[in-house]
Amino acid sequence: MTDVAHLTEAQALDELTRLADEIAAHDIRYYREDAPTISDADYDTLKRRNSEIESRFPHLVRENSPSLRVGAARSEQFAPVEHGVPMLSLDNAFSDEDAAEFDARVRRFLRLGEEPVAYTAEPKIDGLSCSIRYENGVLVQAATRGDGRIGEDVTANVRTLAEIPKRLAGSGWPQVIEVRGEVYLGHEEFIAMNAAAEAAGQRTYANPRNAAAGSLRQIDPKITAARPLRFFAYAWGLISAPFAESQWEALQALKAWGFRITPQSRRIAGVEGLLEAYRLMEAERPKLVFDIDGVVYKVDRLDWQQRLGFVSRAPRWGVARKFPAEQARTILEAIDIQVGRTGAVTPVARLQPVTVGGVVVVNATLHNADEIARKDLRIGDTVILQRAGDVIPQVVGVVADEPRGPEPYVFPSHCPCPLHTPLVRETTASGAETVVRRCSGEFACPFQKLAHLRHFVSRRAFDIEGLGEKQLVAFIERGWLNTPADIFRLHEKRAELLETERYGETSVRNLLDNIEARRTIPLDRFIYGLGIRHIGETTAVVMARGYGAVGDFLAAMDKVADRDPAAIEELDNLDQIGTAVIEAAASYFAEDHNRGVVQDLVGELTILDAEQPKQDTAVAGKTVVFTGALEKLTRDEAKAQAERLGAKVSGSVSKKTDLVVAGPGAGSKLKTAAELGIQVLTEDEWLDLVRGG
Repeated sequence: MTDVAHLTEAQALDELTRLADEIAAHDIRYYREDAPTISDADYDTLKRRNSEIESRFPHLVRENSPSLRVGAARSEQFAPVEHGVPMLSLDNAFSDEDAAEFDARVRRFLRLGEEPVAYTAEPKIDGLSCSIRYENGVLVQAATRGDGRIGEDVTANVRTLAEIPKRLAGSGWPQVIEVRGEVYLGHEEFIAMNAAAEAAGQRTYANPRNAAAGSLRQIDPKITAARPLRFFAYAWGLISAPFAESQWEALQALKAWGFRITPQSRRIAGVEGLLEAYRLMEAERPKLVFDIDGVVYKVDRLDWQQRLGFVSRAPRWGVARKFPAEQARTILEAIDIQVGRTGAVTPVARLQPVTVGGVVVVNATLHNADEIARKDLRIGDTVILQRAGDVIPQVVGVVADEPRGPEPYVFPSHCPCPLHTPLVRETTASGAETVVRRCSGEFACPFQKLAHLRHFVSRRAFDIEGLGEKQLVAFIERGWLNTPADIFRLHEKRAELLETERYGETSVRNLLDNIEARRTIPLDRFIYGLGIRHIGETTAVVMARGYGAVGDFLAAMDKVADRDPAAIEELDNLDQIGTAVIEAAASYFAEDHNRGVVQDLVGELTILDAEQPKQDTAVAGKTVVFTGALEKLTRDEAKAQAERLGAKVSGSVSKKTDLVVAGPGAGSKLKTAAELGIQVLTEDEWLDLVRGG
């Protein structure tokens, strides 16, 4: 991997594009699906790489940058809840030096003398963050973190948790307060719950965090009530009036009102206190009955917290000090190859079962072919297994003094699918090879088929409710689904659907009605739904507007696939389109099977011409940034409105920004706008400006 200091601008743009998509996918798997596929340490590495590149190339910060995002969008199965104050995440620290630098940053910002800064050190509970709103002391609403701004309404489920008071005890609580904390499962409860689920043939969970998240996010509150969930309170969001002068005092108030707080929390002072608290928490960790993955440091004085404020998506007054990964030794028995939606292949180690951190591990990610070669992993080796963050394990390396496997591992040159299509190694715009190998079979590859269909029906593509992964798998196995067009022929299977288990008259009618409602689709959603690599929502909109109609789009793509210079130049001239998109489109439409899939789909649909942005509005041609919590529009609605009126929406404030629309909770972007002299509007002022546009 090229050092950030040596990246060209083109390489940086390619990598930021890849990182944004990769991290977003991991966010969805972790926050929304409760099924992460990489370790915390690997995820942190991706985030650090993204941050380092953005620091060197600030003008390349993308609208969907991970540095501007917290968590993942809420699931559509829950009603939305907008947090009174955003639920932001903490930056991470990994060493004594990082902890000392955190203290130094606090001191520099506050311009303090020699007196030690007082902090709290609290165990970082590995569970699901939850915000619970009380009005006049009575629980009225509860929500998950979601994307930090909008979470999922889990009020009915939270009411079933015995450790969460339905009415606050004592006195002194504000009239309105959002109490925040972590829903979790204890070790014994987790083991018992998994054992019972396995015996009943139901879903089991990899670890207590996933189990807690899955249990709280149940449609039926009765299922949540049957799970032994617990709750620690440690923070607050919106409050109608102050109730404490320090974090420590606030924790004691939460305890007095009926919440459990972590007994391991401490009030400390200075760098020495930070380091000592970490050592003590690390020593206590094996003895705890619940999972923690680090220590959270917070400046104790709340007036200092307010002065320190926030930078990007994290507060300056707090940091999470992560524990190192846990390790064990085991035998590498085999290496399997898994294929994802875009054809990317991932090697997976099959291991002799071993317990690491209280969890029996049999599989571990090997990342890519280059990693296997670098570590010289061989089947039969004794390897060091690491569970970073207590999630997905990885093989760190070979135990040098143990017998080696007889033969070096040879990475396959063809996909393990029945088509046996070649694996191709990806290159960047500059021609450099990446570590990614992909199956070239696209839709023809059965491993990619399910993932493609899952993307096709997703909310931001065709948004077909009632077609989740279980339904897709069942229909594929019955031979009803092979390509997206088959979805629109499911009405022919109505009788068979009514005969299948779990489908009644109402559910069949709803499913078929939802499918019919998507036969008419805007061109940009059609393009995005095809699942072409590097063509996300924003790029799909640009391409739709550039070509206007589906016939013109497909004709142009055929020419791009044939490497017609004029067609490639036309595509390249579209805003935000670069080499990566051109190559992806050319490769996709050069595949005969893909062309057939697309033509078949077009025959089932009415595809609306792209809506062209207006040129005669008050904001046409201007670059707009939305920040803070909008109250009358969702962020997606505001963005769509601005783009429809001819404006360009950006995720960061720069000299090129013309307008900043700021809602409650606006932070660093508002400050940057003031420093650059950029016009700032309230949401109402924005609506007045664009009214009638």
